[in-house]
Amino acid sequence: MTAQSPEGRVALDAARRVFEIEAQAVLALAATVDGDFVAAVSQLIGSQGRAIVCGMGKSGIIGRKIAATFASTGTPSFFMHPGEAYHGDLGMVDPSDTFIAISNSGETDEVIKLLPFLAANGNVLIAMTGSPQSTLARAANLHLNVGVAQEACPLQLAPTASTTATLAMGDALAVALMETRGFQPENFARFHPGGSLGRRLLSRVEDEMVVGDLPIVDGSAGTMDVISAITGSRLGLALVRSESGWGVITDGDVRRAIEKFSEDVFNRTAADLMTLNPAAVSVGTRMEDALAKMERHSISALLVFNGDELAGVLKK
Repeated sequence: MTAQSPEGRVALDAARRVFEIEAQAVLALAATVDGDFVAAVSQLIGSQGRAIVCGMGKSGIIGRKIAATFASTGTPSFFMHPGEAYHGDLGMVDPSDTFIAISNSGETDEVIKLLPFLAANGNVLIAMTGSPQSTLARAANLHLNVGVAQEACPLQLAPTASTTATLAMGDALAVALMETRGFQPENFARFHPGGSLGRRLLSRVEDEMVVGDLPIVDGSAGTMDVISAITGSRLGLALVRSESGWGVITDGDVRRAIEKFSEDVFNRTAADLMTLNPAAVSVGTRMEDALAKMERHSISALLVFNGDELAGVLKK
């Protein structure tokens, strides 16, 4: 199959039609958000409990993503399967929790069965449905309309545009909560310590720097000793201890020295080749600031000092 073949043209037409239908479905949500959306944000901001997201089938899959987005952006949240809820997991629901129930029809039996408990337990119920007159919508304290004009599925059977609209509504809630709270990158990093952002914002250079077997040579060392030190190290550089202070010699410095001195380069010393007083930071520096300094100076390594003592090398 190629893009020019009959089957390829059918595939491309189908893809473009899906994109158009789902894009229109999401754009139409802008006209549906009202006071209930504002009240939902206010409820979640002011709640002393968690946001519990619940849905069945495809709605449940979307609900899991919404709960995960909430949790990573400052709103304590988790997903609860309605079937498991009905068979014991409701014991995890505290009256202070806000319950977000998702059902496109608003009539999903597994979700509807939970309504008596939620009412008796005193939970605020936010419903996401495509039918404002449905059982779930009418039972809810707040209703977010995620109805769509049509599904992207040509048979109008598989949830497609409706699940995209629901996901977008969940994202809108999460972003509104973030902006209302003044959620900052530092806050996001706290919940993502293993990611690159967490490394930049939470770590200090002492957590990341190389401290053992540093490639150190004296200022009087010959060029071959410098090359040997660089080769034996995975840092791509040699550290030079001289009377004038600390210096650095990189692979690039050696190449430039060869161009400058030609054969005489092997008669030179480390002090002749080094960059004196290279860029450095202290051990307490945040990784964010250290990496920004590397970017400003277009370098890939920094010396790290603890007071006047060399403590290690930070490599990008």
